[in-house]
Amino acid sequence: MIGFIFFFFGIIAAIGMSGLAAWTDFKGYRIPNIISVIIAASFVTAFGITFLTGQNEIIFFSWQSHLGSFFLVLIITMAMFAFKALGAGDSKMASAIALWLGWGGLVPFLFYMALTGGVLALVSIILKKYKPFKLPLPGILRGSWLENAQIGVNKVPYGIAIAVGALIAFVFNGYFSFEKWSEMMNL
Repeated sequence: MIGFIFFFFGIIAAIGMSGLAAWTDFKGYRIPNIISVIIAASFVTAFGITFLTGQNEIIFFSWQSHLGSFFLVLIITMAMFAFKALGAGDSKMASAIALWLGWGGLVPFLFYMALTGGVLALVSIILKKYKPFKLPLPGILRGSWLENAQIGVNKVPYGIAIAVGALIAFVFNGYFSFEKWSEMMNL
């Protein structure tokens, strides 16, 4: 039961921080480092407690799988950062999410992240071409991606794509499986 509690609050923290990262990226093209740290720390805590209680194999892959996916995504996204194809915050956040996913969740994560990123890029092009909003935008939307895309800034808030890819990959990994939750609560 204790393993489930730490897992549950860990996954809630990861999802909550992903949502916050999506918002901060949308608002100002920035993902604070603390968000990626909390996502990674929530995994380490959840994995550690479920390991100590003998429940990690119910919900997680091997520790090697999780570390391997973390380092693979970190290396690839840091290379993308070096070529200015991705922001450093995006790289750190994607790597922290990959830590949660392991090899088994990496393909759905990357696929849905790329798909969402493509949709965001398409929306940016449409905003730039058709300028559907009267500027400046009101209140909390002022200075956001919507406004910047419309005036021609060629940036996409990829934190949104990372958050969407993460949420879908969490479903693929069975992190919302009531069957797995039930098994964890019964141990």
